[in-house]
Amino acid sequence: MAAAYAGEIPLSERKSGYALMSRDTQKMQDDRTANPGTLWVLEGETLWSQKAGSAAKSCAGCHGNSGSSMTGVAARYPAYNTTLRRPINLEQRINICRTERQHATAFAYESKEVLALSAFVGSQSLGRKIAPPADKRLTPFRNTGRDLFDLRQGQLNLSCAQCHNDNWSRRLSGAIIPQAHPTGYPLYRLEWQSLGSLQRRLRNCLIGMRAEPFEYGAPEYVALELYLMSRARGMRIETPAVRP
Repeated sequence: MAAAYAGEIPLSERKSGYALMSRDTQKMQDDRTANPGTLWVLEGETLWSQKAGSAAKSCAGCHGNSGSSMTGVAARYPAYNTTLRRPINLEQRINICRTERQHATAFAYESKEVLALSAFVGSQSLGRKIAPPADKRLTPFRNTGRDLFDLRQGQLNLSCAQCHNDNWSRRLSGAIIPQAHPTGYPLYRLEWQSLGSLQRRLRNCLIGMRAEPFEYGAPEYVALELYLMSRARGMRIETPAVRP
């Protein structure tokens, strides 16, 4: 993935959505006391140490100090899961730990709990470079994600690439179009007035194209996440980011 595909943004020109935001929104993200995503991180920190399920285990009970065990983890997901024989994202990894290790009920997609834990784990990689695994088993799934990114969809017959590769920094309905690098998920969107996952953002884009969105957790979303993270290789984690 070192070389850009035809039509992609050259590596030297790749920018986080942070660079295209207003100074006020940048300051909100930078100041952890003003960043609304901090509330989810603090909730995640509580959940990290909280025993759950019939096993009465906590995340900390297995992984220990998050500052060492979780550093760089978010920068490496999605990753290949040998049991499932496909990539999984960080939220899915959290739920696998919850069901298999804690013997607890899985968190619902976009629930406060899974967003809080993924924000907390993600924040342990703040400032780290995105470094997708060099795992050949991921190649076909990454290629699927790339194909989906380039695929025209919906009643508007648009692709992700048409906006985020070809028209970034321009405006759509008054909003600046970013390059679609997932550097800060889960992130707080002012539009949502809440924290949300990358899959929520992808669903919103599909709905905006007037295309049929996939269900949360669908392999298509994970393939897209894998491709987008590979496309953002070397950029720095901002979790929890703030976006308009």
